[in-house]
Amino acid sequence: MNQKKLYLLSATESIKLIKLGRISSKELVESCAAQIEKNDKKIHAWVMYNKNNAIQTAEYIDNKIKEGSNVGMLCGIPVAIKDIFNTLDFPTQHGSSIRKGYTPGNDARVVFRLKQENGIIIGKTVTAEFGVHYPGPTVNPHDFKHSPGTSSSGSAAAVASFMVPLALGSQTAGSTLRPASYCGIYGFKPSFGLIPRTGMLKTTDTLDNVGLMARTIDDLELLFDVVRVSGIDHPLSNILTCKKSSSNWRVVFVRSSKWHYAEEYAKNAILEFISKLSKDKNINIEEKELPEEFNKVHEIHEKIYCKELAYYFKEEYDCEKDKLSEVFIDMIEKGRKINLDEYNLLLFEQNQIREKLSKFFEDNQYDVI
Repeated sequence: MNQKKLYLLSATESIKLIKLGRISSKELVESCAAQIEKNDKKIHAWVMYNKNNAIQTAEYIDNKIKEGSNVGMLCGIPVAIKDIFNTLDFPTQHGSSIRKGYTPGNDARVVFRLKQENGIIIGKTVTAEFGVHYPGPTVNPHDFKHSPGTSSSGSAAAVASFMVPLALGSQTAGSTLRPASYCGIYGFKPSFGLIPRTGMLKTTDTLDNVGLMARTIDDLELLFDVVRVSGIDHPLSNILTCKKSSSNWRVVFVRSSKWHYAEEYAKNAILEFISKLSKDKNINIEEKELPEEFNKVHEIHEKIYCKELAYYFKEEYDCEKDKLSEVFIDMIEKGRKINLDEYNLLLFEQNQIREKLSKFFEDNQYDVI
């Protein structure tokens, strides 16, 4: 294979070739680094990256393979890390000038797992201010005039433009799924609690999730298997599998209370997709409305988000407000107006809605919504 175009490979493809000795981790890293140096002056996906350190790590892994030693699941694959995760080898700046140059002195749990399985942390990607809404400089690699999404935009753009095959993002309000879809890659927000958040910037206790990004489904599965909790201390995660209710897939199409806000082209694209699915004899599709309580989910989400930002960023608001964006200030000020009784009621409603969604699936035996 053309060594200069190794960046085109998926992670799973690269691992097979590395194990067969047809390519090396060093060659893969050099190919990805060349993509970064060629394209990132226009795309601005990276806060920082370290080519030399990545190559040294790749050489170490290549030597282990030559010696016949065991290597981890990632086998020398370069990975991008959203700049809200602690990293021992890089500053962690959370997309804010307030944190400029901050070095936590440790790795987040997920970063530690990546290294443990011989993934190579090639650098940190751009995030929105404190991982919320105010965007960084990243552009959409397919069209620089279009949005790449907000919070995990750097990770999504880095994967989409073939700078790395894998990246970590996060999601509190669509911050993995939107950038992934906008940039044309796969994004995955696993069930709450399946990936540890230790050493990750906290914005909300009940909404923050680690997100995963890749160009193929197989790569997402690989990355998930590396970073997910497992073992006897996590019995629930060990039994979680995708169990279909029957031999056919049962799919429910829900327009939701926000359907009317969508652009016509977006509605038409979804309806066309539903039409295509309905022609598959192995898929049963029906349209249904969610219970009325789901009409409040966006309002509940926003209020919980604002209240917890007001709590976790009290010091920044009180002492360095001039370094915060207007959108961030506005959310904190909204959160400060929510009293403890209202906040507790919001958490109660959040749990009720989660339970009703589970019941919605179970009562109707749906596999996919």
